[in-house]
Amino acid sequence: MIQVQYFARYRETLGLDAERLDALPAFATLEDLRQHLLARGGVWKVLDERGLMCARNEELCSLAEPLADGDAVAFFPTVTGG
Repeated sequence: MIQVQYFARYRETLGLDAERLDALPAFATLEDLRQHLLARGGVWKVLDERGLMCARNEELCSLAEPLADGDAVAFFPTVTGG
């Protein structure tokens, strides 16, 4: 099982703060997981933005980060200040 959390604008757009997904063999990396989510269509396109940030087990990482059963993943937009 992979725990996926969505933060800030992603949570608002998706109307979902978290979900659990079966750890499929196709989910070798965070990018594979993201592509699976994007394939849902509609509002899920929000995860296709350039500034998307991600974390695996509470550590910032790239979309190339490998995934394993039991991981916790978070997707959040880049935060900027002024």
